[in-house]
Amino acid sequence: MAKGSRKPRSLLLAGTQFLCFGEYLLYKGGDIYSMNSVEVIEVFYKIRTDLDKLRCSAYITKIINDVTGENQNCYKIMQLFLNTLYVISETDKDLDFAVSIFRLRLLSIIGFKPEINKCVCSKDSVGAGIASALSLHDDLTYFSIKDSGFKCDSCGRQDKGCIEILETTKDAIKYIILSDAKKIFSFDIPEKSRKELEIVSKLYLTEKLEKEYKI
Repeated sequence: MAKGSRKPRSLLLAGTQFLCFGEYLLYKGGDIYSMNSVEVIEVFYKIRTDLDKLRCSAYITKIINDVTGENQNCYKIMQLFLNTLYVISETDKDLDFAVSIFRLRLLSIIGFKPEINKCVCSKDSVGAGIASALSLHDDLTYFSIKDSGFKCDSCGRQDKGCIEILETTKDAIKYIILSDAKKIFSFDIPEKSRKELEIVSKLYLTEKLEKEYKI
């Protein structure tokens, strides 16, 4: 609660706005936290003046609300959230591309990190030879939504839920999952790979969260 924050001259007014990032001083009364004061750090003003940016920000906020809980350590999620909002607000990066990156990184943080180093089928094979294993790793041309990761050409063709991807798309997925948190948006890929990444990230999010989110 933020008592009196609707008054035009309230010192709490700025801290109750959508997407306001700040340092909040709260106190607990019963089961309710009340805002005592706030020091605003960032309000992402440019998002508020652009409907497309606002739409994307509302979309990722809805997802964040669904995957986080009260009194939960969400540092990595918060960091991703803020980095994504900054990119949306302050750069000219394609919005759908930024959202695709957000989806895959978030899923990796909350426990749905896909297998990106080998064919997901190879971990189920018992006694596979070294040569066979290497051939699987070198031929990862599909992404399996259901089995959570890359598949080789032969395994991918047998999985109707697989999506065939370009080499640049595969490299992008690896980069999103493995790169430093501050650098996940510091790359670009061709338009065709962006579309593939958008499809993969959207379907993977729907599959793992068991809910379809619409922008």
